[in-house]
Amino acid sequence: MIFVTGGTGLIGSFLLRALRARGLPVRALHRGPVPAGAPAGVEWLAGDLLDTDLLRAALTPDVTHVFHCAGLVSYAPQDLELLQRVNVDGTAGVVDACLDRPGIRLAHVSSVAALGTPTAPGPQVVTEATIWDLGAAHPAYATSKYLGELEVWRGAAEGLSTVIVNPSVVLGPGDWHRSSTRLLRYAYDQHRFYTRGLVNFVDVRDVVAQLLALALDLPTMRDQRFILSAGALPLADFFQQAAVALGRRPPTVAVPDWAAEGIWRVEHVRALLTGARPLITRDTARAGRHPITYASARVQQATGLPFKPLSETIAWCAATLIKAAAAT
Repeated sequence: MIFVTGGTGLIGSFLLRALRARGLPVRALHRGPVPAGAPAGVEWLAGDLLDTDLLRAALTPDVTHVFHCAGLVSYAPQDLELLQRVNVDGTAGVVDACLDRPGIRLAHVSSVAALGTPTAPGPQVVTEATIWDLGAAHPAYATSKYLGELEVWRGAAEGLSTVIVNPSVVLGPGDWHRSSTRLLRYAYDQHRFYTRGLVNFVDVRDVVAQLLALALDLPTMRDQRFILSAGALPLADFFQQAAVALGRRPPTVAVPDWAAEGIWRVEHVRALLTGARPLITRDTARAGRHPITYASARVQQATGLPFKPLSETIAWCAATLIKAAAAT
């Protein structure tokens, strides 16, 4: 039996399909309604990630692997406490539940954000060996993913077999209003403005393939982490490709850094006064300004699996989303 958290999210939903395609029995934790297109044969368990008793009950003696895909991605100041609870406390609960069942193998989905952001001038290449700078200022989301990883390393130190993956921005035809799929929605809505910057992307199908290879096919590969990224692309180029694939007009006006700095400050004040979520935050306004590339050679050497070209991923996402929109 395989237990999956975050089964209704982008990575989790594709992981469930892949696990069922292998004929494996799967149990998945969910909070909201189960999607209509969920794969058949999944044993759904309704509950909250923070319910430690539920997690322990979910890990019955026949569970051999846990894929921890649940997590919160947010840069809104309102979510500071929730980031801690979900990404840190939730991960700690999963680790503790696994430790209660000797022999379980845990695959944890982290983020490249947990590696930190180099601030040195000029292009930077980040690898798995990058050390988190404890003295630097980090976005709350990045800090929560880093602290979540520390919980997994704690489990490894106590004997838990673990593997961690650090995906960059994951692209897939998910919910228009959630996670990275909102980038595709932005292109579809034909907004005029974009911010300058370099963003690293990876196909959700590649994330799942690498996860399965590392967690199931390479059982001796333990207590290590791997960056999952197909490459970097200027945000302007991404929006150009996405808009063309979606049959829309791409954004054409670059927002200067000084303007972005002003906008996030105005949005911060608006959020404080109204309680609404800011459209742009300090962290999102500054994202991508440093030309950083996340190196994925290590995982490709370990698994032998290549990454799909970003152009292919964007075309696939666009075609799938257009088809889904036409069917509704």
